[in-house]
Amino acid sequence: MTYITQPRPSAADKRARLRAGLTGPTPVVAIGAHDAMSASLVEGAGFDAVWVSGFGVSTMGHALPDLNLITMTEALDAACRIDAATRLPVIADCDNGYGGLINVVRTAVAYERAGIAAICVEDNLFPKRNSLYLGQTMRELIPVDEQVRRIRAAKAAQTTADFVFIARVEALIAGHGVAAACERADAYAAAGADAILIHSKDKTLAEIEGFLAQWSGRGQTPLVAVPTLFPDFTAEQLHAKGFQVIIWANQLMRASVKAMEDTLGVLAAERKAAAVDPHIAPVNHVFELVDTAAGIALEEQA
Repeated sequence: MTYITQPRPSAADKRARLRAGLTGPTPVVAIGAHDAMSASLVEGAGFDAVWVSGFGVSTMGHALPDLNLITMTEALDAACRIDAATRLPVIADCDNGYGGLINVVRTAVAYERAGIAAICVEDNLFPKRNSLYLGQTMRELIPVDEQVRRIRAAKAAQTTADFVFIARVEALIAGHGVAAACERADAYAAAGADAILIHSKDKTLAEIEGFLAQWSGRGQTPLVAVPTLFPDFTAEQLHAKGFQVIIWANQLMRASVKAMEDTLGVLAAERKAAAVDPHIAPVNHVFELVDTAAGIALEEQA
C-alpha cells in the first residue's frame, strides 16, 4: 500500500525494529523486492523486512547482469523508492561498496542519510560476480585486512546507533574453505560489523554446518542466511541452526519473470487480451493495492 492518507514510520522506528529483531526470540524473515509494488506486497503478506538485492535492481530495474554495472546512486534510488512503499525495515544489498574504502564509506553514509535500516557489503573484489552464477568464473576476494579497514571506516562514519552494517563473507563461494570463512567472519565482527552473512553453494548445508561448528563468534554476532541454493530448509530450521535473519532474496523477481513470460506467450498465441484475463490481477485490485480511492477522496475534500 502507499501512504497518501496514512502516517509513515520514521527511519528511526524502522531501524529500531530491525535492531531489536537481531536479538529477538524469533527469526527476522526478509523477502527480496525489486520495486516499490513488490515491497508493498511483502508487507501485506506479513513478513518482517524487505531485502533490496543488487541482482534484482540490476536485472529488473536495468535489464543488466549483476556484475557491478549499476552505480551506487542508481542502487540507492531503487532502495529509496522501495523504502517509501513499506512500513517494514529495508536491508539494502550494496554489493562490494562500489569501489575502494572511500567508496564504501560514501555508500554507508548515503544509505544512512536516506533512512535505509541496514546495508550489506560483501568482500568480493570489484567488479564482483554474482554468487549464484554456476558457470566457471574467476572469483577474487578483497584481502581480509583491507576489508577490515573498510568496515571500520564505514562504522566510524555512522551517526545513528541503530543503522545496521552486515558484512557478507564470500570465502565459501570462492572455494577458500571453512577456516578462511571463520577467519574473515571473526575479523569483520571485530571491526564492528553488526551481523555476518555467510554464503555457500553447497545444497547439503555441509559447508555451512562446518562454519557454524567452528566459528567462535556464534552466539555473539547475529548470522544472516540467504538460502537460495539450500531452499529446502525452513526459516525455523535455519533459526535453530543459529541464523537470526533469513533472506529469501530473489523469489519474487523470478516469479515476476515467469508470470510475464507466460502472459506474453498466451497473448502472442491468442492475439486477444481476454485470453489472459483469468490469469492476471484485475485492474481494480491494482487500484486497491495503491490506495487509489483514498487519493481521489483526498483530492475531492481539498
